[in-house]
Amino acid sequence: MEFLQRIWFNFWDGVVGFSHGSKLLKVLVSILALYLVISTALAIYWSNTPDYLEATPDTATSEKVVAGVATTDALIKVTQTLLNKPGGYITNDKTLPGIWMDNMPRWEFGVLVQARDMARSLRKDFSRSQSQSTEDVDLTNAEPRLHFNNDSWMFPSTEGEYKKALTYLVNYRDRLADPQAQSAQFYARADNLNNWLGDVSTRLGSLSQRLSASVGQRRINTDLAGDAQAVQSTASDQIVEVKTPWNKIDDVFYEARGSAWALIHLLKAIDKDFAGVLEKKNARISLLQIVRELEATQGFVWSPFILNGSEFGLWANHSLVMSSYITRANAAIIDLRKLLTQG
Repeated sequence: MEFLQRIWFNFWDGVVGFSHGSKLLKVLVSILALYLVISTALAIYWSNTPDYLEATPDTATSEKVVAGVATTDALIKVTQTLLNKPGGYITNDKTLPGIWMDNMPRWEFGVLVQARDMARSLRKDFSRSQSQSTEDVDLTNAEPRLHFNNDSWMFPSTEGEYKKALTYLVNYRDRLADPQAQSAQFYARADNLNNWLGDVSTRLGSLSQRLSASVGQRRINTDLAGDAQAVQSTASDQIVEVKTPWNKIDDVFYEARGSAWALIHLLKAIDKDFAGVLEKKNARISLLQIVRELEATQGFVWSPFILNGSEFGLWANHSLVMSSYITRANAAIIDLRKLLTQG
């Protein structure tokens, strides 16, 4: 009997204690719910990719265009947008909503890859007259900082390193634009442009293959095609099964979208800095066609999800549509490179 009484009294003590603490619990739950609602709203807002960037008056309307200023300025603006867009740089976020966002970080990575490639080309090709010439001091400092780990939160932070890279790029651009400063150079030659376009073509080719693999494909292994004496380190099958994991399909899509966004701005700047070279080779129309194909990748995505229907199925496949634009742009780049190598 005493045992049952203790159980009864302990039960009511718990009910009374819960009633006293229920107000605090309601407050905590309300704060958590409000935090989740605000985080969700911010995630939706931050997921909107930036619009096209406008050229500065100096590079757009100046009667005398200094070679290299437009290209360097485009790289600066692309990198600034990466850091200063709504939500800032999200890839290294450790709190909500950034920690649960994956599409925008992949977009950022696509932009970052193109920024890194351009910074490397500026350092090793565009700013040097020949292979034995010295590297520009500002570009020597900027390029490795853009290659810093893209998801470091602190000590040092990714944003801090990229901002340092921007400082050096601005210094290089300002020295280029100053007619009294002869220490900074930019050589708008066909061979320099061809080298950078080769890197771009390689990147787009990889993205095209990864996008096409959204539905899964059986491909003939062509790794050693074209050279009877070629060897590879590890033997592979003649028929290769290629398929992007279902949870990575949207990641590849937004990486390609970010890469194309950055290339649009860089190619428009190249059109200004290499105007003479392109006109001589009668190749400007080819470059404009590349920009046109890449601009098509920036169309509004009406679906809340990246759909992965089969090639001729009932539902859309956004990856295959993106791949078609990327592939056509890459084909145009290959044609442009052939024009640049001709006399």
